[in-house]
Amino acid sequence: MAMKIFDAAETTENLPFPALIDRMQDMFSQGLSAPDRHHHTMPMTAEPDATLLLMPAWSDRIGCVKIVTATPGNSARGLPAIAGSVLVFDRATGAHLAVLDGAVLTTRRTAAASALAARHLARPDARRLLVLGAGKVACQLPEAFRAVRPIDEVLVWNRTPGSAQKLVEMLRADGWKADIAEDLSQEVPRADIISAATLATEPVLRGEWLRDGQHIDLLGAFTPAMREADDLALQRSSIYVDTRFALSEAGEIKIPLETGAISEANILGDLHTLCIGKDTRRSDTEITLFKSVGNATMDLAAASLFSTG
Repeated sequence: MAMKIFDAAETTENLPFPALIDRMQDMFSQGLSAPDRHHHTMPMTAEPDATLLLMPAWSDRIGCVKIVTATPGNSARGLPAIAGSVLVFDRATGAHLAVLDGAVLTTRRTAAASALAARHLARPDARRLLVLGAGKVACQLPEAFRAVRPIDEVLVWNRTPGSAQKLVEMLRADGWKADIAEDLSQEVPRADIISAATLATEPVLRGEWLRDGQHIDLLGAFTPAMREADDLALQRSSIYVDTRFALSEAGEIKIPLETGAISEANILGDLHTLCIGKDTRRSDTEITLFKSVGNATMDLAAASLFSTG
């Protein structure tokens, strides 16, 4: 049997958000786990170091391995900084079944994980979404959140206003009511869901801006040195993570744990406990916060939606 290769368009077509969110719910409910991702620095000369990430996962039926290269120096070349592929294999025979576009799969499964958490943590009447960031993942967030909540208005903030404007125009072309958020101190309190998909190393979201009943989604900071929200934002929130790996991998959680701003007792649950119904939003006034760093179980959920036979 010939191995199938799915390009970016075909990968997108096979990952509709409602189905992807439901499949992810099923897998995290089952307690499926995956090895922590392998993270290797590849030193470069005369430019920033490149990084190689390897993320394996498997179930009884299939397995997958995602290979990602992050090359910061590509920005000067006018090339994408991130490249990735996902290899899908048969668990019974080990046969390689398919190669999926890793960049598309990652952006959609990352947005789907945020939506899955929001299914359990955001207020049912949440309709106003504030997106921090204007990159590839940020572009997916409105559609993903609308699969679980009645989102009908989107505000976009980005350090580079021109990038925010481009995303707003794209959303409007797709029929969204969308606009630029210029002053976060004014727009954060008005949002029902705030989703941060930036590459910030210093907080851009401040706890003093939050109001009761909001849901905070943090998915941009993915190294121990990065964070998007300040200590007060975490202290005011009920905190959930995708997996416990976030406690050591995400500066968002790791740094305030080390300084004592929060303790491990403040981490109330993860996607598994949310998906089995052990944890959920406890009141309409509670501020909930979800921190995701990514996990290969999410990749496996996406890979399982492809017809590789």
